[in-house]
Amino acid sequence: MAETPKIELFVKASDDAESVGNCPFCQRLFMILWLKGASFTLTTVDMRRAPEVLKELAPGSQPPFLLYNDEVKTDTNKIEEFLEETLAPPKFPKLCCKYKKSNEAGEDIFRKFSAYIKNPNPGLNDMLEKKFLTTLIKLNMYLETPLPYEQQKDPNITKSSRLYLDGDSLTLADCNLLPKLNIVKVVCKEYRNFDIPTQLKGLTQYLENAYKRDEFRHTCPKNEEILIAYKTVAKYLTK
Repeated sequence: MAETPKIELFVKASDDAESVGNCPFCQRLFMILWLKGASFTLTTVDMRRAPEVLKELAPGSQPPFLLYNDEVKTDTNKIEEFLEETLAPPKFPKLCCKYKKSNEAGEDIFRKFSAYIKNPNPGLNDMLEKKFLTTLIKLNMYLETPLPYEQQKDPNITKSSRLYLDGDSLTLADCNLLPKLNIVKVVCKEYRNFDIPTQLKGLTQYLENAYKRDEFRHTCPKNEEILIAYKTVAKYLTK
């Protein structure tokens, strides 16, 4: 019988160094390990103190990084691939998507959100908000469009009833997108008093379904942490 691997995930610490900080890449890997059902240790790293462990294990690296047995891995995408290959069936579930488009859903949201939230000029706000909103509408359309497996079950289906991006199970695509959507939600509310429109029923339902899951809810940083992280980049609109 194969030995249980020793896994340690290093993530960014919160501002008070007590809990997890704001880092969508850290949360992504935290979610993956939780969904895999693997036994692992979570270590928060206070970057202001740059502890010895960081200098020794991953000099010059920012969290997240992974220690798997005695092997250090520092690239988020490569860590994701490694965990999917190594923590594989029958002992661990597969988390990759059935449908390629699920991996691409919402990929432009964070870029348009950044432009919208970093802009200090009220004259440009409506245009940037519209571009950002377009990306949310596009994601909503994907979530509301039935996937092939739903169409096979019911050829007359017009609206998807799936819970997540790729079906009724959380996948790697959700682990990538949900941490970013949580940041978007918190920051837009604070700096633009913007809420994700309730008319976007697919997206609203998707987030509601996600927040019911411990693997997402309990890996989210506190809202204050997100706002601290955005304090130097987000701009309130000045009249």
